[in-house]
Amino acid sequence: MGKLIFTGVGGNLGAEAARVIQTLVPADKLIFCGSNPAKLKQYEDKGIETRIVDFNKYEGLPEAFEGGDKLLLISMPFVGPKRKAAHKNVVDACKEAGVKQIVYTSVVNAADDTNPSVERADHIWTERYIQEVGLDYVFLRNSQYAEAMITNYYTHVKGDHVLKNNQGDGLMAYISRKDCAKAAAYAMYKDLHHQVVCVNGAEAMTISKFIQIGNEVTGNDISYKEISDEENYLVFDAMGVPRTTDGVFQENSEAPFSSDGMVTFGQAIREGKMSDWTDDFKKLTGDDPITVRYMFEHQEDFQIGGRNSTDA
Repeated sequence: MGKLIFTGVGGNLGAEAARVIQTLVPADKLIFCGSNPAKLKQYEDKGIETRIVDFNKYEGLPEAFEGGDKLLLISMPFVGPKRKAAHKNVVDACKEAGVKQIVYTSVVNAADDTNPSVERADHIWTERYIQEVGLDYVFLRNSQYAEAMITNYYTHVKGDHVLKNNQGDGLMAYISRKDCAKAAAYAMYKDLHHQVVCVNGAEAMTISKFIQIGNEVTGNDISYKEISDEENYLVFDAMGVPRTTDGVFQENSEAPFSSDGMVTFGQAIREGKMSDWTDDFKKLTGDDPITVRYMFEHQEDFQIGGRNSTDA
C-alpha cells in the first residue's frame, strides 16, 4: 500500500486530521502537504515526509503527490471559480501521479441542485469532477460546524442577548470540527471505495434548541429572532464581514467566513435543505459524535478560531 497524503495540515481542520491519523498509522506511511514551511516543521521533526504545495498552480503538484495511494483534499477557503480551479489542479495531479483515491470534504446535501448554498455548488462540482476523471473516492458531506454557532452565541452574550439570523425553524445536525477531522482521518485509514459518508452531529435541531442548550449550560438568557436574508447580510456588514471570499477579512473576526456563504447556508437550513441525519459518523469511527451540550460545557475547546486563508 502506498502512502496517505494529507493536504491542508496547516489549517484548523487539517491539523486535527493530521493529529488523529498519527494515532492510527506509522509516520513512514504519511505525507503531509501545506503551503507554509513553518507549519510543516513539527511533522518533519516526527519523521513524517512533508511537501510544499500551491494548489493554484498545477506545476509541481504531480511530483508532490508521487508515492501516494490516497489523498485527503480539504476544500479550499474561497468560493467560486478560484476554488474550482484549485480543486481541478489537485484532481488532475492525482490522476497523473497515480493516486488511486481522493477523500474530499464536501457539505451536507451537496447533490441537491435546489439547495441554495453558494458553497454547495463548488462541492458538487468537485465531487462530479473526481468521478469524471475516474478516481476512486470517499465524499465526506459534513454538517455545519457547531463551533461557528457557539462562537456566535458568545458574541451575543457580550451584546444584546438576541441571536438573530435567517435559519428560522430549519434543522441542522451540528457537528464539531474535531469530529469532521476525525471522520477525515478514519476515511483515509479505512478501506472504503466509491462511497458518500454523511458526517452529522448527534441530532438534528433548530437554532432555537441550540440556544436553549447553551442557556441551560451557561446560565445565560440568549433568545432567538428570525430575520430575513437581506437583514442577515446587514448584520454581517455591520460586523465588517466581507460578502464574498474575495473581500478583506478582519483579523480575529468572530465570523471568519463570507456573508454570502453564511446567509445562503442559513437560507438552506430554513428551507429544509440541510436536515439530513445519519449515523454514518459512528459507523466510520466507532464513536458517537460530540454533543452540542458537551461542547457548551467545554466551550473553551470549541470556538471557531481564526480564519486560515492559505491556499493549500
